[in-house]
Amino acid sequence: MEFNLHGKVAIVSGASRGIGQSIAETFAQHGAEVVLTSRKIEGLKAVEEKIVNAGGKAHSIACHNGNLDDIEKLFQEIKTRYGRIDILVNNAATNFYFGDVLNAPVAAWDKTVDVNLKGYFFMSQHAAKMMVEKGGGCIINIASINAIRPAPMQGIYSITKAGVVAMTKAFAKELAPYGIRVNAILPGLTDTKFSSVMVKNEELLEKVILPTIPMRRVARPDEMAGAALYLASDAASYVTGALLVVDGGALA
Repeated sequence: MEFNLHGKVAIVSGASRGIGQSIAETFAQHGAEVVLTSRKIEGLKAVEEKIVNAGGKAHSIACHNGNLDDIEKLFQEIKTRYGRIDILVNNAATNFYFGDVLNAPVAAWDKTVDVNLKGYFFMSQHAAKMMVEKGGGCIINIASINAIRPAPMQGIYSITKAGVVAMTKAFAKELAPYGIRVNAILPGLTDTKFSSVMVKNEELLEKVILPTIPMRRVARPDEMAGAALYLASDAASYVTGALLVVDGGALA
């Protein structure tokens, strides 16, 4: 079965770099018209240009995932421009607090929950309403293996990603009758700017992190894009509520 996305309109949040960029480029390579979103338009335009120069279709819209007004405007523009949405990838996330739960400030909780949980929920809600109108679609949430095994000093982030897992299953059960599939990808440590504090710390990487990964390396962003392509395509037509772990064996 081909991983064919021709004629599909896909939203990818956090598409200006890392996993989101790789997913957007991969979707475009396989025929989707991709709506790129992130807080800042500048980074998106660079990705858009790269996709278009390679023969793909992309359009950039600035949207802060933690801002409900931004989300509302995003979907208004998509409805006007495309009249439909077939695929949503909730990828934009934050993990700006690296510290213990005992001393975690309220601001760290609020910001992380706003982006990682509230943003995912209402992006999914808006997209699903449009998908119901056209008879189906696909939502992919980028969670983390931290949802299953919380990482030290990343308590709040891990809690939100566990929430994403529960959200994925809840949406999958409720939306299945409408022909909407909802799945999650749980990446292990991936070489992105988001995780650079760990990837670039050679001592931490070699002595602490890599010994927990049987494949003895961190992931590339394109290795998450392949998983997303599978879940977005008809190859996964009977897959919903699934958690696809892509972690080099870390949870094995």
